[in-house]
Amino acid sequence: MSEKIKTLLEALPYIKKFFGTTFVIKYGGAAMEEEHLKKEFAKDVALLKYVGINPVVVHGGGPKIGRLLKELKIPTKFVDGLRVTDKKTLEVVEMVLSGSINKEIVKNINDMGGKAIGLSGKDGRLLVARKMEGKDIGLVGEIVNVDIAIIKDINRHGYIPVIAPLADGVDGNSYNINADTAAGSIAKALSAEKLILLTDVEGVLDKEEKLLSSLKKSEIDTLVKNKIISGGMIPKVDCCLDALEGGVKETHIIDGKIPHAILLEIFTDSGIGTKITGGA
Repeated sequence: MSEKIKTLLEALPYIKKFFGTTFVIKYGGAAMEEEHLKKEFAKDVALLKYVGINPVVVHGGGPKIGRLLKELKIPTKFVDGLRVTDKKTLEVVEMVLSGSINKEIVKNINDMGGKAIGLSGKDGRLLVARKMEGKDIGLVGEIVNVDIAIIKDINRHGYIPVIAPLADGVDGNSYNINADTAAGSIAKALSAEKLILLTDVEGVLDKEEKLLSSLKKSEIDTLVKNKIISGGMIPKVDCCLDALEGGVKETHIIDGKIPHAILLEIFTDSGIGTKITGGA
């Protein structure tokens, strides 16, 4: 019992510190695939709202999209980790993200005592994008505008926005948006306290494969040059750096396979992932 009390007391200063702030959470990976982790994530998000924090959830859906494309015999190709998206592919992407995954997340949060509202980035032109430059990957977009009034209105009325990363195009097309990029853009537009990326790895690891629990923005270049940060971690870290440059106070890369990963990272002294902050 004393351990439980200790944990609660450890959380108290963090609850006080973050009361009234906004956390943008990119939800993806195993945390979206495994049933028990889905429920734990929903509990965490509902709890954040109850202690006075405004969580904004931005979700991916790559594995489920991939499975349906395969069933429909629609070929899939990736360039630099981004799905090449023609009109047929976009129809499937939109159906899975907005019609299936988004509503499942909303239901899970509601079932756990929260009040969630599901949105596509196209709703009310919440996200506006242009075609991504420099890559021939079809209807994949770069965000040029985020209408934060929609999100703030939802927050103010006690609801939790759950956003599918699709956008209206300045050219009249619809666009598929990388979920990490969408979360980062939304976090910047909201001047969020935190951007939290749920992944399938612990965080940033050193040469001995030990977790680097805290990093400064100024340390990242050296870690990339020395190939300590490499592969799929590079775009995650780049997303965090971009968010910090855009005014987000702190960014976190955490392992979504750990139950209650968000609460353990935010409300304990040691945390469980990698926190990246600005400054030297």
